Amino acid sequence: MAALRARWDADKLVAPDWLNNGDNAWQLTAATLVGLQSVPGLMVMYAGLVKKKWAINSAFMVLYAFASVLIVWVVYAYKASFGKQMLPFVGVPGPAVEMDYELKQAVLPTAGLTAAYPMSTMVYFQFVFAAITVVLIAGAALARMNFLAWMVFVPLWITLCYTVGAFSIWGGGFLYTLGVLDYSGGYVIHVSSGTAGFVLAYWVGPRHPRDRNDFHPNNVLLALVGVGLLWLGWNGFNGGDPYTASPDAGAAVLNTNICTAMSMLTWTVMDLIFFKKPSVIGAVQGIITGLVAITPAAGFVAGWGAIIIGVCSGTIPWISMNVLGKQKFFLDFCDDVVGDIHTHLVGGIVGGFLTGLFATSEGTAAFALAPSGGAIDGNGRQVWVQIVGFLFIMGWNAFWTSAICLFIKYVLRIPLRYSEAVLLIGDAEIHGEEPYAFFHDGRYEYDSKYGQPEAGILHGTDPEGHPAALVSRSSGSGGPSDEDKIEKQE
Repeated sequence: MAALRARWDADKLVAPDWLNNGDNAWQLTAATLVGLQSVPGLMVMYAGLVKKKWAINSAFMVLYAFASVLIVWVVYAYKASFGKQMLPFVGVPGPAVEMDYELKQAVLPTAGLTAAYPMSTMVYFQFVFAAITVVLIAGAALARMNFLAWMVFVPLWITLCYTVGAFSIWGGGFLYTLGVLDYSGGYVIHVSSGTAGFVLAYWVGPRHPRDRNDFHPNNVLLALVGVGLLWLGWNGFNGGDPYTASPDAGAAVLNTNICTAMSMLTWTVMDLIFFKKPSVIGAVQGIITGLVAITPAAGFVAGWGAIIIGVCSGTIPWISMNVLGKQKFFLDFCDDVVGDIHTHLVGGIVGGFLTGLFATSEGTAAFALAPSGGAIDGNGRQVWVQIVGFLFIMGWNAFWTSAICLFIKYVLRIPLRYSEAVLLIGDAEIHGEEPYAFFHDGRYEYDSKYGQPEAGILHGTDPEGHPAALVSRSSGSGGPSDEDKIEKQE
């Protein structure tokens, strides 16, 4: 009897009544897709978009942020974002690492939502959203921000900014109660990261003048690989937010791809009309703005709504970037390397506003909300609710991002920006590493160190014509290294 009881208890842990294997599998898959958007998606995209001398630093800023956010998240930030309410805009912080907590059914207590999988799945799913938000901020401060300052900035920003936006809109806070619609993070992620990136770029200061005036991408193909991972990873970004493998998840995935395709095509046409050439980097920007703009609307709008949003996200941010962004007052105020303010802030506002117009009552009902829809279904109130939502996120993030930067600079005494001398060198000075070994272990380096080699060495033979054993000194094989043979010749 005791053995049967033990088996019954084990079955309750392995396959509890509330568990839906399909939902759990999809949620873990969606979370992994979102994680791939950061590592390696944005990591390689940033590395490709910057000068060669900044490739390692840019990629490492992403990698550090991803790891740092995870530890902060499970120690206290998850519960501050999705736990029990402490204030109208933030929950009670606390750890999310106890085994009994990880195994129990997922629940968002203040929002009153449950899911058919464990808390561990929910915690990880929400983490990858928090991580990519900080990764997006990094894009505005590439090629000059002090890495030590970045190491301090990331946990402070997650604590003071991200938790508030997530709880207010998703976790059951006052904007959730007000009825703000943000399907997957148009406000929580993109308006917040666009605002914070703009403010961070201002406080850090501009790139070295030589970089700012001549900053060609070192690897456009690598940037395309990164944005491709972003595009397909967004299927998990938007498709995972119903918290179940529902019909609305499928609609969100389809609308995401429709809007992104329309936005990229529109941006390319704009480039052709005004610049007479279809820019690949422009297409990358169009893809990003389409992904951003559909995010708050993904499962709320119909397919034709996604097309309209795609047209708007391919034109309004284009105007912002290529007209407003090139004005002297804007350039003097903020050196935003990858255009965070245009792609994420402007794109997020466009998408959030149009959600208020084009959200359908069927879409909101399928997302387990009241079937009220937006202005298109007679709910004009939704438009001003959406405006209130993005104004709060902008204001909160602008203030606290500034406060964090000033704290790092004046209280911790950590410079936000590298010196001019360091900025001239980049990766080799900051990390002691370079991204591509174009001039290492080759003829140029050999000649500069040892002079012209004898003819036989170039063909894999020693001076007497015998095969040369080209074995690394660190290989552990005991064979002679190149340097050993050179020393013997000398």
